[in-house]
Amino acid sequence: MSAYVSTKSRMSVQTIAKISILGALAFLVMMFEIPLPFAPDFYKLGFDEVIVLIGGFALGPWAAVCIEALKIALNLLIGGTITMGVGELTNFLIGLSFVLPATIIYQRDKTRKHALFGLIAGTICMTILGGLLNYFVMLPAYSYFMNLPLDRIIEFGHAVNPNINGLLALVLMATTPFNVLKGVLCSIVVFLSYKKVSPVIKKR
Repeated sequence: MSAYVSTKSRMSVQTIAKISILGALAFLVMMFEIPLPFAPDFYKLGFDEVIVLIGGFALGPWAAVCIEALKIALNLLIGGTITMGVGELTNFLIGLSFVLPATIIYQRDKTRKHALFGLIAGTICMTILGGLLNYFVMLPAYSYFMNLPLDRIIEFGHAVNPNINGLLALVLMATTPFNVLKGVLCSIVVFLSYKKVSPVIKKR
């Protein structure tokens, strides 16, 4: 019995260590973001969710939640915030809307087919929730804490796309394609690389 408890405890410590490493790595990757030509400068593409997804596929959905939370916490503590945590909370929820459906579906049947279905479902969920949260929470919060009128933020969008003339248009023509592109690109990287890197994460 004691040997069983010792082995289980060692496995838990190893899992916590893996989550910690993956969370820190996701935070580091988060620092390297790419501006996009069809969206204002505050929309920047990053591949941090690749790390979260790989961790979630290997260790389970709960691990993905922990990695996502650690990544956001490190960004809040080290990078600081201009929205009193509202932006970080929003990004956390948007991230979960991507990684949770993907990892839950994959855990049901660990095949390439389910991985693909999960990544597609995650991309769709992130696109929908991302649009809603940006419209109702993120962009108004950004406007409030930056003391920047929403009309001014919409002007940033109009500068890159003349068809953007309102908050809804900004979300539909900048936020939505941004989330779709992020979901697709991150999904491709995970789909092509997971089987190659997963043995390292699962190694005891």
